[in-house]
Amino acid sequence: MARTKEFDPDAALRAALDLFWRKGYEATSIQDLVDHLGIGRASLYATFGTKHDLYLRALDLYTEQVNGNAGSTLFPQGNALAAVKQLIRDFAEDSLTDPDRKGCFVTNTAVELLPHDEKAARGVDVGIGGLESAIAGALVRAQDQGELSADKDPYSLARFLTTFAQGLRVVAKRPERRRITDAVEHALSLLD
Repeated sequence: MARTKEFDPDAALRAALDLFWRKGYEATSIQDLVDHLGIGRASLYATFGTKHDLYLRALDLYTEQVNGNAGSTLFPQGNALAAVKQLIRDFAEDSLTDPDRKGCFVTNTAVELLPHDEKAARGVDVGIGGLESAIAGALVRAQDQGELSADKDPYSLARFLTTFAQGLRVVAKRPERRRITDAVEHALSLLD
């Protein structure tokens, strides 16, 4: 008779994301994962596969969460341009107030594993592409609402803001509020 799992795989995945996010891929050992998740090595392998497989699943979970939150922020009723500006300000504030200075998990993955890890590269592309698409959609809506000038390219601006947000999360690992807030306000002035 097959044994039933004695742990919650979703909770274990969230715990793995937390550990990978704080320590990085290379610095996280299988023993670290076993200890942090509170499950046996055999259960870890049986449920998630290799450390790399688990990392990629954690990256997918992070991407779903961040892009879902971005979508919620960007698509309320009302002023779409204000929603885009709020999203970028929220990224800055989250970065400045994170006591662990973790940065963005997608960006951390790009810095640590690319260009040599094609599977991680696909995950990074999904994460960045999803955010870029959400911002572009909101900027198109802002243009349709007359909030964004017709001479501005919403797709180019979305690419810039997404790239800016990734850099912001890196710079904020050594947070200096004025540096971050000045940069944010300058970047957002491109939308005026």
